[in-house]
Amino acid sequence: MKQASFDRTGMRASVRLAFALSLSAGVVLGEDWPQWRGARRDGIWRETEIIDRFPDEGPPRKWTSPIGPGYTGPTVADGRVFCMDRVTKPSQQEQVLCWDAETGKEIWRFAYDCVYTISYTAGPRACVTIHGNEAYAIGAMGHLHCLDAATGAVLWARDPQTDFSLGDRMPIWGIAAAPLVHGPNVIVQIGASNACIVAFDRETGEEAWRSLDDRASYSAPILIQQGHQDVLVCWTGDSVAGLAPRTGEVYWRHPFPPSRMPIGVATPIIRKDRLFVTSFYDGSLMLELDPGRPEAKPAWHRCGPSEKETDALQSIISTPIWQGDHIYGVDSYGELRCLLASNGDRVWEDQTATPRARWSNIHIVPQGDRVWMFNERGELLIAKLSPGGFVEQSRAKILDPTTEQLRDRGGVCWAPPAFADRSVFVRSDREIVRVDLAKP
Repeated sequence: MKQASFDRTGMRASVRLAFALSLSAGVVLGEDWPQWRGARRDGIWRETEIIDRFPDEGPPRKWTSPIGPGYTGPTVADGRVFCMDRVTKPSQQEQVLCWDAETGKEIWRFAYDCVYTISYTAGPRACVTIHGNEAYAIGAMGHLHCLDAATGAVLWARDPQTDFSLGDRMPIWGIAAAPLVHGPNVIVQIGASNACIVAFDRETGEEAWRSLDDRASYSAPILIQQGHQDVLVCWTGDSVAGLAPRTGEVYWRHPFPPSRMPIGVATPIIRKDRLFVTSFYDGSLMLELDPGRPEAKPAWHRCGPSEKETDALQSIISTPIWQGDHIYGVDSYGELRCLLASNGDRVWEDQTATPRARWSNIHIVPQGDRVWMFNERGELLIAKLSPGGFVEQSRAKILDPTTEQLRDRGGVCWAPPAFADRSVFVRSDREIVRVDLAKP
């Protein structure tokens, strides 16, 4: 096992060297999307030689494959695509699936019994995290599996419902935060008593540490740097906290209790020494980070009187992006907004990127000097965002909405896309597709 770990480390070092050389040449030859929000968990697509506009007939599908319902977005690594879904016949099961990225041919699938007791039963929520030859998949009821990424063989498994007596602390919408790998551990948010955040040893599956007595949210943890040390930022159901990723020690914690219920889905975003989170009911919170040591203090917090009369940004699903002095994100009813990062003042609002509806969603991914926007109607947009406004450059329908995730308004496409191999990989409740976005 130790020899295999050493080989993987060497392989990753070679990949990093090749990537650095491609950057020095001014061209990014390719980068996988192996976890939630990409290789660096920052939601940025770094590949080059991508189309500027869609052809009149739309971008070509390279392949499509059937899939069951689920909110889990695809991840792409080492020529393979990973996702999760749910089946109910002949019994309730969650599945982890793997396809060949080039052909769409199914390589393996792993299924396990899983009876849902949560709301919105379409399927698993969290993206599969790929690290070396390990695939970490956490289901909506908290089942955590470490699988061999090449074969789907189970390396180890944990069930937080029994291992941590999750019980009535199960979030109403289930477990949704994607696993995060750091050093020898994989870290998840489950919300158990005195174990909101739990780290497991990657080789054995044994518990490494547990931290916080907060309820769970649906927001994935991220890693930042403060004072030349790693800090694990977790937005839970009750606070935003900075932890030591190897021990779970609480460096800092800012209470952010929900007015109605834990509802945070968007990932915290960071720029320089500030960190931003946005909540559907509880508005926008900006924290000021100490660059010299792991400490944080509030900078500003703004919230409107209702979900329709909002202030700053009150997102539910979409993670905003931060460019320069401005934050761009999607408000409670699909309003695309630009905010001043310094105080949350609104610069502009636009309702053309996605139709107005409660929770109307857009996944926004920067690439170069533009952004790619996948909205809940299954449309992919190429656009530019600036303090001057939203400029749409091209739009194409690439996927039909389906009704398992939300039966209103003819269904939705809420699962996040993955951008890799000069393509976009995206799924509905019926199919997963690869759409070619490379320049001819």
